Amino acid sequence: MNPGSIRLYSYWRSSAAYRVRIALNLKGIAYETLPVHLLRDGGEQHAAPFNDLNPQELVPVLLHGNRILRQSMSIIEYLDETWPSPPLMPAIARDRQRVRAIAQMVACDIHPLNNLRVMQFFEKTWNVPQAERDTWTRHWIKLGLDAVEDTLVDNPSTGTFCDGEQPTMADCCLVPQVYNAERFGVDLSSHHTIRRITQACLALDAFQQARPENQPDAPEGAAGQ
Repeated sequence: MNPGSIRLYSYWRSSAAYRVRIALNLKGIAYETLPVHLLRDGGEQHAAPFNDLNPQELVPVLLHGNRILRQSMSIIEYLDETWPSPPLMPAIARDRQRVRAIAQMVACDIHPLNNLRVMQFFEKTWNVPQAERDTWTRHWIKLGLDAVEDTLVDNPSTGTFCDGEQPTMADCCLVPQVYNAERFGVDLSSHHTIRRITQACLALDAFQQARPENQPDAPEGAAGQ
């Protein structure tokens, strides 16, 4: 695969872009990272060149040749259908439904409540203080991960990873959300299954290479941020 044929518009600390980086790495797909700084100059995602690629002005965007792919979940499924090995979805329909459900618990229910544009609206439009914004973020992350933990613990489909013995789309979503939880100081001490699965994922190079601090646009000292 020519590395230039796959290009990912990404921001080092975007959890949605983080999901796609994990999926690309698990597939062994070489890609070029095109950084989009979500804060510099009011946010590079709002500038005309990027708006032409994604009218939502969000990352990630994946370019596959002339194809413009948006939305992290659909990008991951596109990658899985285009490069089927190793698979990121189980072979059985009921297992695929479970993986999608866990992934959507993160991507649809937890993440949208604490992403950058929500926090910026609170700050700039409603003048919500930082401490209150952080409390909001911690509340919704913990509430969501409580439900994920309950979904995973003692379920016979849960293995080393969210579903069985190899990473799936669910793990691609879970690990970035755990990163966000730790970043905002969410207490995960009681989330034993989530922490075990996250540790198993981060033992793999594909997850390590996708970590925010390992991205080309990560600032110096990002590992502590």
